[in-house]
Amino acid sequence: MLVQSEFFSEADGGPVAVDNAGGRGDVLLVCEHASRRLPERYGDLGLSADALASHIAWDPGALAVSRLMSKSLDATLIHQRFSRLIYDCNRPPGSPAAIRDVSEVFRIPGNENLSEAEKSRRTTALYLPFHGRIREEIAARRARGQKTVLVTIHSFTPVYFGKERPVEIGVLHDTDARLADRMLEAASDTHLYRVERNEPYGPADGVTHTLEVHALPAGLLNVMIEIRNDLITDEIGQGVVADFLTGLLRESLADIQG
Repeated sequence: MLVQSEFFSEADGGPVAVDNAGGRGDVLLVCEHASRRLPERYGDLGLSADALASHIAWDPGALAVSRLMSKSLDATLIHQRFSRLIYDCNRPPGSPAAIRDVSEVFRIPGNENLSEAEKSRRTTALYLPFHGRIREEIAARRARGQKTVLVTIHSFTPVYFGKERPVEIGVLHDTDARLADRMLEAASDTHLYRVERNEPYGPADGVTHTLEVHALPAGLLNVMIEIRNDLITDEIGQGVVADFLTGLLRESLADIQG
């Protein structure tokens, strides 16, 4: 608590937000890259307004889709309140990807030549409380006999390093593919989106950290969903994608559990 009070200003607030804390659904939603906000102490990290609004700072549209799914599924949603430019909560401490000094074509001056003490300060203020809150939620659900299906929601840019990405929705998994397999099977005849397995990233890229920490050791059904962000730039697109994903999850979980 002392570290957080020294790290965040009164205007900043805390690092973790929870929507629908009393949700009765089996699904627990997590959105690690929900916000592009920076704590006051870091200013703009030396970046332009355009860079801070871009995908390097957050996953545009991911939180909006997550909130719609939370309502439809009566799911608790845990999301990070600050930009991944400060600390990427889907990466473990010590990973070069946790605090980047370059992201795609952007230099991040405020992240260059950081001391170990500064890296540790960010880990303690952002990563530890975020994953601690997920851990607490899963433990509380277990104690009251409520199942947990862990689903993380992300978005990705249509063009990366100049290369177009034709995939529109990625269904990602690590070593446990039970839920992903069912979702891909359920989506196999859709004409609405191009849905692919472990695209545009996969576990070899280090993107399944949250699943690895919270779902795999406990044997929880889990999946990571990536949505191409040009599909969710407005409320209509966000609603259509949320409805599609909610339907996939419901159908898949009914097959597995019923």
